[in-house]
Amino acid sequence: MADYGLEKRFFSFIPMPVCIINRQGKVVEASSRMGEVFLYDRIKDADIFALTGIKVGDLYAAAEKEEHPLLSRNEKIFKLMLNKEDSTDENSLLTILFNDVSGLEDLKERYNNEKSCIAKIQVDNYDELTNSTSTNMRIALSGEIDKKIHGWGAKYNAAVNRIRNNMYVMVFEQQYLEKLIQNKFDILDDVRAIESDADFPPSLSIGVGVGGRTPVQTEAYADAALDLALGRGGDQAVIKRNIKIEYFGGKLQTVEKSNKGKSRIVGHALKQLVEQAKKIFIMGHQNPDMDSFGAALGIARFCELYDKKASIVIEDFNETLQTIYNHAKESELYQMISNEKAVAQADSDSLVIVVDTHRPSIVQCRQLLEITDKIVVIDHHRKTEEFIENPVLAYMESYASSTSELVAEILQYMASKKSVMKLEAEALLAGMTMDTNGFAVKTGVRTFEAAAWLRRQGADTTEVKRFFQRDQVTFRINSKALAAAKFYENGMAMSICDEAHADEQVICAQVADQLLTIKGIRVSFVIGANLEGKTVISARSLGAVNVQVIMEKFNGGGHLTTAAAQVDMPKEEAAEKIMKMMEEILQ
Repeated sequence: MADYGLEKRFFSFIPMPVCIINRQGKVVEASSRMGEVFLYDRIKDADIFALTGIKVGDLYAAAEKEEHPLLSRNEKIFKLMLNKEDSTDENSLLTILFNDVSGLEDLKERYNNEKSCIAKIQVDNYDELTNSTSTNMRIALSGEIDKKIHGWGAKYNAAVNRIRNNMYVMVFEQQYLEKLIQNKFDILDDVRAIESDADFPPSLSIGVGVGGRTPVQTEAYADAALDLALGRGGDQAVIKRNIKIEYFGGKLQTVEKSNKGKSRIVGHALKQLVEQAKKIFIMGHQNPDMDSFGAALGIARFCELYDKKASIVIEDFNETLQTIYNHAKESELYQMISNEKAVAQADSDSLVIVVDTHRPSIVQCRQLLEITDKIVVIDHHRKTEEFIENPVLAYMESYASSTSELVAEILQYMASKKSVMKLEAEALLAGMTMDTNGFAVKTGVRTFEAAAWLRRQGADTTEVKRFFQRDQVTFRINSKALAAAKFYENGMAMSICDEAHADEQVICAQVADQLLTIKGIRVSFVIGANLEGKTVISARSLGAVNVQVIMEKFNGGGHLTTAAAQVDMPKEEAAEKIMKMMEEILQ
């Protein structure tokens, strides 16, 4: 052990507070200047944890790693400079030097507080809003929105500039960010309360960029955040701090766009990509549903229109897809291949078209995304933090009822009068039927127009109904889950399915839909387990609760009224977690 008595003699020459502790955390010696740190006459023999709140083991570990913990005492901030004896003896001592860095930390805090944050603010569906409003009301509405946004910015000493009719840029200091978060972006509620002649209230999408190294990077964060807010349906704010994303709002159902011009633009762009491609692969998400498979068949027909044969990548699927899959397989019109075969055939020039998802973690074959950078995404889900980066073409519209609706519109404007096969029309109609719960939710005028066009293409509604027929075992499990449902005063219904089933996700979805038909129920959750042991959750809402936000806590997703997730936790634990979240939301 070193002779710390020698060190003691030099304490008086050190112009900083310093002390020595042993392995037990006791102060064995301290300089006279320790009074600058602790307001005590003597600290010798005192416990270092009682003095600093830092465990002795953590201090020794910090010394080994050459780390310097910060300590706030006596209205000052000290950086602890730690020096451990080289000895491996259990009684080795640790010297702690307290370096006053209050001025530096204050400067850092001021620097962080005064850093600029950039917010991009867009008025949602501005064209639809103004077109639905009389001329006089339009001017008053625009002025009222402008007044609200400028007033909101003034509360945070922000500079607000209107750069387009529907777009604002706001710059404010980072010290106001926490206050803005505490107020939960109340501007969203204020704008939503403005009266208009339209059938829907005005709303905002806000993207906030924080913590960029340069103003250019901060603005890029704001653009990415706004893109996320718009991709998730609008009426919400998104904060992006480097890789951290936070969401606020999202109370309104997405407003359907009346202009179909984008379908034509996407159709023409997709046509050029298809014509240039030598190999084309179409895939949806893992365990594809009716919407994913119907959209895949529709895109395969689109490729055929331009004399290109596309391969549909599909492996495991649930029983509800068995009937339509067998019809497609027996027709010999479609080339359906496994993941392994797709990877073996694909190359860097291949075109990969992803339907009904934009998340790389759940696509049918993720390796295809790594082989080529020529990727097209067609999806109707609200955008999440995880998305396929830099696709050559992205058609993501959260207002749409289903991906099948988007594909049907593309085919309608790009195909000839009669060019869609009966099976394809029925598959697309089945996808729309499933995602709208029989055209009961998330259904707009364009949804019915697309369905009418598919009917003219030969879709048989009776045949579509057969696609949804269940076997007796599934029917019994469904009935048991309904009977086991519990109902709560806050308008929530929840059921936990006892039996595991290969099609558990479908069963849970059907039960959740049925629970919403009960009077007084505003939101429903059904929890079960599949044969792989994963807990599956289906969530449904009539619009009062955003179930997408709840399912995102389980790494799932969906829409404001329809969402789902799969988790590796017991069913009862998932139910308890949902109950706690619902208590906070409905309190």
